[in-house]
Amino acid sequence: MRAAVSTRYGPPEVVRVVDIPDPAPGPGEVLVAVYATTVNRTDSAYRAAKPFFMRGLTGLRRPKRTVLGTEFSGEIVGVGDAVRSFVVGDRVFGYCEGRFGAHAQYLVGHANSSMAKIPAGLEYEEVAAATEGSHYARSAIRRAGVQPGHNVLVNGATGAIGSAAVQLLKTIDTSVTAVCRGEHFDLVRGLGTDHLIDYTTEDFTEVPGRYDVVIDAVETSTFWRCRRILQPTGVYVSSELGPGGQNLGLALVGSRVRKRRRVVFPYPDDNQSVVEEIRGHLLSGAFRPVVDRTYQLESIVEAYRYVETCNKVGNVVVTVPHEP
Repeated sequence: MRAAVSTRYGPPEVVRVVDIPDPAPGPGEVLVAVYATTVNRTDSAYRAAKPFFMRGLTGLRRPKRTVLGTEFSGEIVGVGDAVRSFVVGDRVFGYCEGRFGAHAQYLVGHANSSMAKIPAGLEYEEVAAATEGSHYARSAIRRAGVQPGHNVLVNGATGAIGSAAVQLLKTIDTSVTAVCRGEHFDLVRGLGTDHLIDYTTEDFTEVPGRYDVVIDAVETSTFWRCRRILQPTGVYVSSELGPGGQNLGLALVGSRVRKRRRVVFPYPDDNQSVVEEIRGHLLSGAFRPVVDRTYQLESIVEAYRYVETCNKVGNVVVTVPHEP
């Protein structure tokens, strides 16, 4: 099969699309013919091993997993012994951070992993980007304790996490203020946001208003700058560690203090129930991943380059051709 392989850490150019042996499912596993995947910030971070401490998970000198890719959609073409929840021919999508392997024509995954059936009427390219941003957004919303009626600001509302957060927040009846470029107002307004701030003309931390929760999906601010716009018991949550890893330390302090402004860290849940929840949002139409550009697997290096310009809007999808 064709796969995007990286045997050393470095820039996008370390990735090569080559032929490698097809995988085979073992007991309790399924074999998925991958038709679409994505390149996202998570893939880029693992490929470059940045920050450096990630090598403790990925391999000190060279990658333990040479085929990356955290999101996929495709068709089950093989099942191992004792698999009852999926059958050959099922159209599926899912998330596989840790095991990876989605940047290839075939992927093996556990039948009880973060995988679900694609709702009828949705295309592979559409749902391939449904899990990475949304499961991080979901975690941020839950860890921050967002409730109906809350006033929430999302910084970075056009990213994969931010655009998912806006849509998921609207499913629980919150008032959402989105921070993004003015040129993207129409897109974000279409996701359901109530108020918009153009960060190229205004500093959102200086704009009048108080929020129960600030979700910083791009780490262009800090808790200390956002304190002034938080309610007295407001919560700041970021998908990043923050300068010097401060968000982890502040979250530990915040876990002991519930009645003042604090930081929470959105440790994500990664299991089948999460993907089933996302499937429900797809099925109802409450959530649709935003797709910026689409590349083919053979051009995946170009996809990485584009993601690392930090100019993408939503998600970058990679289609995976198969011989007829």
